[in-house]
Amino acid sequence: MPDRVVPQRLPPLNALRAFDAVARRGSILKAAEELGVVRGAVRQQLNLLETYFGVPLFDRENGRLVLTAKGRAFADSIGVAFGILARASAELSEGNRRTLRLGVPSAFAVWWLMPRVADLQATLDGIDIDIVPMAMVEPLARRADLEAVIMGGEYRPTRDITAIRFMEDEFGPVATSDVSSRLGLGSGVAALAGAVALGSRSAPSLWDDWFSESGRAPVRFARKREFEDLLLAIGAARSGLGVAIAPRTAIGDDLVHGTLVAPYGFIHRPAGYSLSIRSSDTKDPALVRLADWLSRVGAAQS
Repeated sequence: MPDRVVPQRLPPLNALRAFDAVARRGSILKAAEELGVVRGAVRQQLNLLETYFGVPLFDRENGRLVLTAKGRAFADSIGVAFGILARASAELSEGNRRTLRLGVPSAFAVWWLMPRVADLQATLDGIDIDIVPMAMVEPLARRADLEAVIMGGEYRPTRDITAIRFMEDEFGPVATSDVSSRLGLGSGVAALAGAVALGSRSAPSLWDDWFSESGRAPVRFARKREFEDLLLAIGAARSGLGVAIAPRTAIGDDLVHGTLVAPYGFIHRPAGYSLSIRSSDTKDPALVRLADWLSRVGAAQS
């Protein structure tokens, strides 16, 4: 029987949990709420961990904790490690049937993924897919409870994360035909100055991106309305509240049925959508099947 390898001494688990929570949540208060302890206990664990390593993991700036370069690299690795432990624990408790937890922007989940989820489930064959909608999308490095996250737009993965682009997209302003006619949007972009611009906190830069990437001069809107989620902003456009900026994938059926019109068409956005997975999982058969399905179906949509 081969000799058992004796593992190296590891830092205290509670200190690692506290550090991971602070790194993900961005504050000691939020970390304490997540862990169900008082703030002083979290501070104590952070001090213990820094003493253990003998290096600072945070800079203290005006009462705020900001990860150092070494702290950020360590946080990324801890996130991967906790993710592996969480998945292994879930598989052990669930028996032979595995569940993939996939974080998805809530609007994208509703308009694109859920209508196709039966086909995805059939492709995974024996592996359940748990779609976790995210109003504010967080990178995978901050979500140890997820195995993969779909990201929209420009995304630069960290060292331990691999991003697989699976679909391009187009985006542009949309409104009901009544709103478009009343504002005279067909006469040119300058007519947007009379519009209520609908946006979302989950994708706050879409209007600025559209003006910049389309080469059109920005206008000063009559009013702006910001919703928590892009899904709500598009719903407000459908009701005639104003003009929303939306990905074409979100409103394809609306265009076909005439619910919404796109007076300026759409501009191509090659960044599109990507699947981010942990680099240690790139050969995981379930995640390979998921990535292959997204690439196949996404290519058919582009």
